[in-house]
Amino acid sequence: MLSFWENQSFIEYDHIIIGSGIVGLSTAISIKEKQPDTSVLVLERGLLPSGASTKNAGFACFGSVSELLEDIKVMGRDQALALVMERYLGLIKLRERLGDEKIDYHNYGGYELIREQDWYCVDEIEKVNDLLADVFDTKPFEVDNKSSKKFGFNTDMVKTLIYSRYEGQIDTGRMMKNLVHLAQSLGVCILTGAIVEGFEEDDKGIRVMVSDQVYGSLAFKGQKLAICTNAFTSQLVKDLELVPGRGIVLVTKPIPNLKFKGVFHCERGYYYFRNFENRVIFGGGRNLDYEKETTTRFEINERILNELKHQLNEIILPDTPYIIDQTWAGIMAFGKNKQPVLKQYSERICLGVRLGGMGVAIGSRMGHKLAEMMI
Repeated sequence: MLSFWENQSFIEYDHIIIGSGIVGLSTAISIKEKQPDTSVLVLERGLLPSGASTKNAGFACFGSVSELLEDIKVMGRDQALALVMERYLGLIKLRERLGDEKIDYHNYGGYELIREQDWYCVDEIEKVNDLLADVFDTKPFEVDNKSSKKFGFNTDMVKTLIYSRYEGQIDTGRMMKNLVHLAQSLGVCILTGAIVEGFEEDDKGIRVMVSDQVYGSLAFKGQKLAICTNAFTSQLVKDLELVPGRGIVLVTKPIPNLKFKGVFHCERGYYYFRNFENRVIFGGGRNLDYEKETTTRFEINERILNELKHQLNEIILPDTPYIIDQTWAGIMAFGKNKQPVLKQYSERICLGVRLGGMGVAIGSRMGHKLAEMMI
């Protein structure tokens, strides 16, 4: 049961956004930046963002050599180049919007671990550098034959490294917290614990039906709707080519005298690790068990977790004792290729979903484009 005051102040908006992750908040912020007097509501089903926005490893990256070669193979040269451009411009947008201090951005660079079976990447570096000549001022990738030993990796397995000078890392929690603060400072209303059951569209506007343990069922009204629920979008929109992809992540307790800083990739981006101060954050392995990892369930796949531990022991920290402090799962969204879905779904509804595991890079720019579509 709603009061008169609740009906007056909390139900009707110009724009409604479902999802308070990077894309949803970026869309809300961009709308308010363009039209300060418009009213914007963000609905989030969890107390915190429910997808990967607060659960990723904090990579400010655009793809490793092996990953980009795979993208060229699957998507073609032009689409792969356009996607790198979107990732790079998206990272610039994020940094300009919040500032490096508020996201704890560090440009320590990125590295790809090259094993015997990955040596083809070394041979193809110039091909990828040439592809990206219009994106970066200097060649982004170069071979680094010295740092593997310095970083303490198992050099019997890691034959060399490919250095990526434009990659960095962020504090995911600080990024999301400051996006929330910025959105609220601009007048965006964010309601959490709001489980969206569906929506209706007619010539008068949009109705978004939400279930709540106090109010039961209620409907919010708006003129435009943006759906920014990434892997969970299929629960609201049925005719979309999208599959969830769960990512397992662990973090160690602090390791005295940790030997490396930076973000690190392996095996076409399926494995990734970084330092956070003197801890190691390590995730990936979805390719070990595609079928089970095509899920929206927040659970730990023990087979994948054991492989992450194995690689820590044998490759990354072979001579360094460590203790795992915490493990968690985040849910990403994928399609037949890594092209995100940004489109006008109907006259009043827009979609910004399927970020292919690159939400940190793409999210801010996708939100900017969604806002332009909505207003």
